[in-house]
Amino acid sequence: MEDTEFFDICEKEQTAATPFLEQEKDDDESVTDQFWNVANQPKGHKIGEESEEDDKIKSKDASEGVGKDSDSSRESQERHMNNGNNNNKTMKYADRVQILNLRRNLNQLDNIAKEKDLTIAKSREELCACQLRIEMLTKERECTETKIEEEKEAGNTAAVFRLQAMHRRLCDELGNEKDLESKIALMLKENVYEMWQIEIDQGKFGSLREQLEQDEEELERQYKERAEQRIQKEKTAARLAQRKQQVGKKKEMEAWEAYERRHQKVVEDAHRNHEKAVQFLKRSMSRIRQKKAKEELKTQEHMEKRMQAVLSLKNNITSNRETLRTLQVRDKAKALEAKKQEMKMSGAILAEGGDVTKEIFLHKQRVELERQKQEFTEQQKSRKIEIVARIFQEEAYVEKQRKHQARAEAPRSQGKLQDSLRWRIKTWQYIENACEDPAAAVLQKSWRTPSACSLVDDKSSSVVDFSEKALQDTIHENDDEEASQTLAEPEFTGLWSQECNLYKMPKDETDPKPLGASKMERKIFTQNLEKLRSGIIHKQVVSGHEFKGCPFYSKPSLIHFKDFDVGKTYKKKIILINASYSVNFCKLVGVSEHLKDFINIHFDPPGQMSAGMSCEVVVTFKPMINEVLEGKVTFLAQNGSFSIPLKCTTKRCVLALDKELIDFGTHVVGETISRTIILTNSGALGTRFKLQTSAGDNGTCTTVKSSLERMVSPALDGITSEEKASSSPVESSIYENKEQVSPVHTEEVTLHTSLPESQKTESNLGSSHIELSQDVVITEADLEAENAQSPAEPLPEEPPIEITLGKVTEGEIGPFSSIKLQIIFTPSVPGDVRAEFEITFDNPNCKPLHFCVVGISVDVPVWVPNPNVDLKICMYDRLYQDCIIIRSRAKAALRLKFEVCKELSNHMELLPKTGYIQAQSSFSVQLKFLPRHSLPEDAGKYFDTETRVLEVPMTIMIADKTKPIEFIVHAIVTTSDLEISPVEVNFGYCTIYEAIQTTITLTNKSILPQEFGFVGLPEFVEIQPSDGFGTLLPLESLNLDIIFKANKAKEYSFELTCKSEINRQFKLSCKAVGVHPPLELSHSLVKFSATALNDVSTATLYVINAHVSLNRFTHAVPRIGKGEIAPVGPTSFEFLVPEDSPVTIMPSVGTVLPGKKCLIQVYFRPVLSEQLIREEAVQMLCSADAQRTMLKKIRESEMQKRKDETVAGKKDGKKPSVAAFRQPLRVRNSKQAAASSGFEPPKPEEIKTNSEEYIAAQYSLIRNFTGKFERYIIPCFVASGDIDEKRRSENLKYSPYNTLYLELHCPAVAPSVVVTSENGKNINFGEVAVGHRIIKRITIQNISQEQLALGFSILNPNGPFLLISPVGTLEPGENQFLFISFCPNESKLFFETLDIRSIKATLTLSIIGHGVAPSIACSVEGEVLDMGYVIAKEKVTSTFKIQNTSTLPLRYSIKLESLSQTRDKEQQKLPFFITSPPGRTDFVGTQNYSGLSVFNIFPVEGVIEPRKSQDFTVTFSPDHESLYYSDCLKVVLFGKEIARVIWLKGAARNHMMFVEGGDPLDVPMESLAITSPVSEEAAKGELEETVKSLLLSLEYIQAETSGTPVVRELKIGAIRTAQFASKKNVEFSLDSLPLLQQKGFTIEPVKGTVDRGQVKCISVSWVPPADFDPDHPLMVAAVLTLKGDIKESYKVLFIARVVCT
Repeated sequence: MEDTEFFDICEKEQTAATPFLEQEKDDDESVTDQFWNVANQPKGHKIGEESEEDDKIKSKDASEGVGKDSDSSRESQERHMNNGNNNNKTMKYADRVQILNLRRNLNQLDNIAKEKDLTIAKSREELCACQLRIEMLTKERECTETKIEEEKEAGNTAAVFRLQAMHRRLCDELGNEKDLESKIALMLKENVYEMWQIEIDQGKFGSLREQLEQDEEELERQYKERAEQRIQKEKTAARLAQRKQQVGKKKEMEAWEAYERRHQKVVEDAHRNHEKAVQFLKRSMSRIRQKKAKEELKTQEHMEKRMQAVLSLKNNITSNRETLRTLQVRDKAKALEAKKQEMKMSGAILAEGGDVTKEIFLHKQRVELERQKQEFTEQQKSRKIEIVARIFQEEAYVEKQRKHQARAEAPRSQGKLQDSLRWRIKTWQYIENACEDPAAAVLQKSWRTPSACSLVDDKSSSVVDFSEKALQDTIHENDDEEASQTLAEPEFTGLWSQECNLYKMPKDETDPKPLGASKMERKIFTQNLEKLRSGIIHKQVVSGHEFKGCPFYSKPSLIHFKDFDVGKTYKKKIILINASYSVNFCKLVGVSEHLKDFINIHFDPPGQMSAGMSCEVVVTFKPMINEVLEGKVTFLAQNGSFSIPLKCTTKRCVLALDKELIDFGTHVVGETISRTIILTNSGALGTRFKLQTSAGDNGTCTTVKSSLERMVSPALDGITSEEKASSSPVESSIYENKEQVSPVHTEEVTLHTSLPESQKTESNLGSSHIELSQDVVITEADLEAENAQSPAEPLPEEPPIEITLGKVTEGEIGPFSSIKLQIIFTPSVPGDVRAEFEITFDNPNCKPLHFCVVGISVDVPVWVPNPNVDLKICMYDRLYQDCIIIRSRAKAALRLKFEVCKELSNHMELLPKTGYIQAQSSFSVQLKFLPRHSLPEDAGKYFDTETRVLEVPMTIMIADKTKPIEFIVHAIVTTSDLEISPVEVNFGYCTIYEAIQTTITLTNKSILPQEFGFVGLPEFVEIQPSDGFGTLLPLESLNLDIIFKANKAKEYSFELTCKSEINRQFKLSCKAVGVHPPLELSHSLVKFSATALNDVSTATLYVINAHVSLNRFTHAVPRIGKGEIAPVGPTSFEFLVPEDSPVTIMPSVGTVLPGKKCLIQVYFRPVLSEQLIREEAVQMLCSADAQRTMLKKIRESEMQKRKDETVAGKKDGKKPSVAAFRQPLRVRNSKQAAASSGFEPPKPEEIKTNSEEYIAAQYSLIRNFTGKFERYIIPCFVASGDIDEKRRSENLKYSPYNTLYLELHCPAVAPSVVVTSENGKNINFGEVAVGHRIIKRITIQNISQEQLALGFSILNPNGPFLLISPVGTLEPGENQFLFISFCPNESKLFFETLDIRSIKATLTLSIIGHGVAPSIACSVEGEVLDMGYVIAKEKVTSTFKIQNTSTLPLRYSIKLESLSQTRDKEQQKLPFFITSPPGRTDFVGTQNYSGLSVFNIFPVEGVIEPRKSQDFTVTFSPDHESLYYSDCLKVVLFGKEIARVIWLKGAARNHMMFVEGGDPLDVPMESLAITSPVSEEAAKGELEETVKSLLLSLEYIQAETSGTPVVRELKIGAIRTAQFASKKNVEFSLDSLPLLQQKGFTIEPVKGTVDRGQVKCISVSWVPPADFDPDHPLMVAAVLTLKGDIKESYKVLFIARVVCT
């Protein structure tokens, strides 16, 4: 530690001297190398707590090293001192380095001496302590020896041994201490020796130490001098800076005062200009108000006229529509009458006996021939009218040509007229010969069509005029009257005359009742007609909201046929979209009446249309007349009618000018300026135009200065008065009735309406900016009046024409084209000039267009060809230059001075300031414009802050001239700023495994596009799009995404720099905190493949804990910014998966140890949500109910129609038509039908998941599933600690900043294979008994459009499930069956999955089955059911119960061993008492002689439900006496498993008493020998004589203590029977009682009676008597007598013996 402090001190000294050492570093590089060589030498030796021997060795090495270093450094220092004594100048860099090295070595030597001194002191202390311990041990040893002697004398052996042991211990310790003392003494000597050597070395360096102190003092003095010099320099610099600051303040004050003066002047000028402008503005506003008032008045008059015309047209249309309807009804009645006539004619023919078919066919041919003749006649008449119209056109053309010809051609024209009249006469004769019927007037009516009424009406007046003139010279007056009537009268006068007499149908004809119908039929017809007229319209209410508005939207909303040609066919397709809330219908009603001849609608009704669905309508238009048509197409929907407007427009000319005023501005005399005006035709019809001066332009004014008079003459004034007189009437009307077109918005002015000449002159003069106070206004009318008063005066010279037209003055303008017309202004005389021009067109429907041209000419010797210098758009702090050309018309050189207004003197400059322009030459001036940010304040009135427009007047002063020349510099000044919003971005906390994105807005404040780019981006920042580079349009805002990704845990604070194309920088401050979480994910993004519904996709990733060390210098450690480092240890995590998401993470919670990783599996299983399925189920229920209601109504309507037709057929004698039964009936939508039928759809929450509706809806959604894509971001919270340890206590503490995020991309697609059976869910076999097999059939279907090859996963070969019949391929839409069996081998729940694999997806079936071991409980205790004793040939029954204790129904069957099929084979074997040891193995005993079964069971088979029980009745019916009736009853479950075995046992007696008990003396089997039958009396005699034997053995167990008597019982019973009525009980008695008592037997009772059905026990106990010999068993016999229906005797043999335990 001390050595470390020593090094730190050296480093501090070296650091303090570094600023001064660096100044001379470059001069002495070689010395620097030497310094580093010396600095890298050994710096000392470490003194630690080690062994003493090691300290000695290290101390020697250190002293030797120090000695060597000190010797070498001493030599170098001596050389340095000698050099220093010789040179008193400032120390060099090498000298200072040597001083530092010497000081370091001396300090090191002093530190070693101090350490050695400390070591010596410690050694001496240890030596003293050791000596004290030796003395103490010596005293203790002597004291112990004394005690030993005393105890020996006292004879205390134990104390002696103890003290001797202590003495030995003390001797050992004393020896050890002496050895230690010698070692310490030796070490102390060595340390003293080494200390002496160090002191000797210190003495050697004494002179060096003194010299070093002197050098250090000198060095310190030099440092102080340098510091004083620097301080002096800083003070001098501060004084200079203070002076500069004072001078700058003074200049700023002067500039501010000058600015205040300029500002005051500008404000005063602005005030004066404002007062003048207000005066001019008031005048202009008054003129504008007058103009607007006149325009509004004209507009109102025009609108009133149009409204009157529309109302009259509407009334006419309504009246004619009613007339047409009545005519249609009349035509139908006539058709019906014709049918009746045909029926009558056929009846008459049949009455005459003729051929009805032939006669009717001939009659139809005659009618057809008459019709063809009529059509031919009408065609001839129409041709005649066409020829007449052409003749009239020729006459009009000839008349027009005749008017244009000169009078000199009169004779020739008369000859031509005679020829034309001759040809006309021949034509009329040809027409009369061609037409058979001369009455052309009558036939004219049938030729016209209603749709062409207006066209014929327009032409009829002109045709009549021409026809009358032509026929007056050629034919008679009668023919003239006929022609006039033929061509003048319309078909329906109501459309042309208000005084017409409308045709009114009589009431009988307008009656809607069909002719010949019955009263009921008329009533039905009337009701149907009322329904049809009223329209069945229902309100549409969905979810409580009533639909209002148009039920269908059309695309396009207007059917517009533009620019059509007559005779061609046009088609348009429109789309109708159902915009209502639910299902709707659409029916075509028709089109407007006046469009039925031209419009054809093709519409196939689509039937029911869901909301949002669409259908197509094709509209065909075949124009027959060249007129504008408007109407609508009407449709009928379920909730109302709607219409689509229809418009057909003809080709027309739509002409307009881009401007109506051309202002040339102010120009110098002698210049030539040209402007263009554009004539545009936006219509589809071309025409010819002509540009000329306005003929009625009497308002053109001239300005007279001094004695100069001038006027503007037309440029195209070549039309003479004779030519104007001979022009056509149309042209003359155009010139006379001049009208203005609708105003066109232009960039310069707005067109004024036509005003009186005086007002027009005032407006024209007021528009100019030149004051006319000294000028005289003279009009052309005044000049003509003066000329008229003094005709003798000679006319002045015609002034030169200044405003002329270009080359193009007339020509053809095509459809949808434009033409540029050039206007040239050549000022020749100073003053104002104005001219008006007119454009006329050949098309009579096109009105002439007018425009005005004004200009001002000035006469100055010097002028600027371009008086308006446009610098376009300029930015602040950017230099812009332009060259201005100045021209001179003077004959001598002139001196020019260029001035800029004071307001812009800091921003704009003209170079040179002064110049000379030569005679009739040009001079160029350089304009420099550098706008600064103070321009809006400096420019004042010249700058508009809203539009950013700068208009600066520039002045050119000419020597010896009072009037300066001015020109204007225009510029739009804009800023170059880019605004970043927000100004500061805080990304917050960001882990090193994720990226945070934020959006900023970059706005271009300039009206110019600017390129930008973010440069110098740190490696952890990314900007998108285009990596932060791009172009911003004027005033555009662009959103940029800044993506920050921390690369380590720290606090980030940085700036992003955005540079514009002019190298301006804009900063964006950003802050963030980097977080290094304790855990990391191997993958932060998981992209699942396309997964079908109900399929599962799995992805695997790891949670890694790489935090194993807290050393932050070797690797990055987990921490939040600069916070505490996360502890090393187990770290827990938890994935928080959103609810109702198809994603599962296993495990979602866990703990990862340091250096380990945990496997995580992510499952994606897309499913349909239950809410969606329930809503679909409700919709399907509503649709099904609506369909049922519709079918019911259809059947009811069909039945009603059949009944009606049957009744009508019986009355008329006709059979009902089949077509009537096939007409469909329209019904309303499903929900309205459901409401009308009383059906209330259930709520979605009421649909159960296992219901049929739910399953059907699920199938429907799966089949119609189109796929979807979902994106999930799953947070993973991280906390330090083990989750298992905290499970029972509080939760782990975690930081939200350590959260990891897992992004999942989950695409879901429709499945290709679905299960259509088992409700499409898991295959559940339910509960099956162990060992039994059940097979289920599963139906799968291919719902894709491709053939699928199927594969199946392998089920567990040792499991209970088995796939019996796999399927290979599935065709599209095909169904196949899979058979799966389930056979459990143990009682538990089984679960397996079967994967059905295809190319597209995998369908997973979950197979579930529960193996259950059947179990029963029987009421029979034990294994024997004893039926007791029964009288032979009688029956007795017994009942027992079996309960099903398992959870599945048990199918049982009862089997008796005596009835088994293997019984015969077993009887061939030897009896069991011969082949087997004692013990029963055969349960079948004595059987009946009759062959009937002894035991009968009911029921034999059946099913016991779970937790239920079944009663069984056993009937015992023996047919002879035997004590060994037995059988084996087996309860077999499911035909396989034997669940219970019961031994049925019974005995039969011929008499009512029996004895039971004792040891068996015979076998329980009857003899196989054949016995002959014996009579009953003989049998009774034998029984009375025969004595039966009973053996009763008793074994007494001998014990040490007194033994317990051995006891046995004999049972005596009386059988309950209906026989032996005379004997009600049985008596019994036992003799030889004294002998038995003597032998030790005790019997109770000895005698007694037993009632029927009762059993009494005789207890026999035995205790060995005193004289009993254990080696010989005791045998005593006694007779037991029973008296019942007969008397029976039993010899009872008692055998007793003693048994030892």
